Amino acid sequence: MYIYSFEKLDVWKEAKELAKEIYKVTSKFPETEKFGLTHQLRRAVVSICSNIAEGSARKTHRDKAHFTTISFGSSVEVLNQLILAKEFDYLSIKEYEKCRSMIEGITNKLNALRKHQLNK
Repeated sequence: MYIYSFEKLDVWKEAKELAKEIYKVTSKFPETEKFGLTHQLRRAVVSICSNIAEGSARKTHRDKAHFTTISFGSSVEVLNQLILAKEFDYLSIKEYEKCRSMIEGITNKLNALRKHQLNK
């Protein structure tokens, strides 16, 4: 089976793990949030790894970097929504800290990837 270039990226693997974690924690959110914060968090977290994958298929390094920037923005969006979820008591401190730590690692790697893409 062919392995695409994005599948080899640690940042994509970590973003995929974050998506799995977000789906797990949001499954415990109140039913009233099904079309609110749950939906928003899930959409944004999937956007992180999706844009890494889509960007890897672009021809120019500048285009690749653009999708990496979108992934970074989605990461920060997820963080904002996690902060709200914690303040609404939908997340435990432990769940919040785990997700926040994962986001820190992802955003650091996305910054490095973007610099690499722009310097080619």
